Amino acid sequence: MDSVSVHARREALLALSRELGREDRKLAILGEGNASTRVPTGGGGPVMADGRFLIKASGRSLGTLAADGVVLCESGPLLDLMNAGSIDDERVDAVLLESRVDQGAAKPSVEAIFHAYLLSLAGVEWVGHTHPVSVNRILCSPRAAEFAMRRIFPDEVVCCGEESVLVPYTDPGLKLAIEIRRGVEGFRSARGTNPRVILLESHGVITLGRTDSAVLAGMLMMQKSAEIWMGAAALGGPVFLDESDVRRIAGRTDEHYRQRALNL
Repeated sequence: MDSVSVHARREALLALSRELGREDRKLAILGEGNASTRVPTGGGGPVMADGRFLIKASGRSLGTLAADGVVLCESGPLLDLMNAGSIDDERVDAVLLESRVDQGAAKPSVEAIFHAYLLSLAGVEWVGHTHPVSVNRILCSPRAAEFAMRRIFPDEVVCCGEESVLVPYTDPGLKLAIEIRRGVEGFRSARGTNPRVILLESHGVITLGRTDSAVLAGMLMMQKSAEIWMGAAALGGPVFLDESDVRRIAGRTDEHYRQRALNL
């Protein structure tokens, strides 16, 4: 493994984490949320499902994350957990610790399990997870499914896709990782592509993509969407875009050009 490349990824992950944790954005406070990235192999390409990734350590703040709060993990043991049936919390904790490449490093977040899964998907290099105040107003309400499935303005489609995956509230950790996999695989089967946004009822938001820019843009656009959605709801709405308009926006060549220009 190229240590210089790993260092560069770590620095980029620190920068993304601090952007997600900015206090003024109200995406995460204290130890909430996490972010992760694949690391390069010795050949310079991205790792696959049985490779390594960097993730925020448990209990660290995104906004003030330092290098010692980033842990290099093996994804294999964590992916194995998802196929092992019923496992108690003690065994999950043991595997989280065993997954560390450096056994003296901090403990990775329990949500490292779903990060390992998402980073195993072709085309996914970065993952971010936060608990935005604005989005959780909706995810903690009876209207969460509407927010996930419908779009209300064009840039929401450009940055967040035609719809989001919605995962019912599930105990964080292994059970949540399994439910996220179920939702993502259903989405991939139906649409033939990865989702850009995963919404967790009564919990928060996950954004994923090829670049750190895509993760940050998706997160900020979800926050903007929620704020507009709540304001429109107070006035009797929201008024949703027609499905044909959503498909049209998603397929426009000029929007694809803009996505490339924004490194999405």
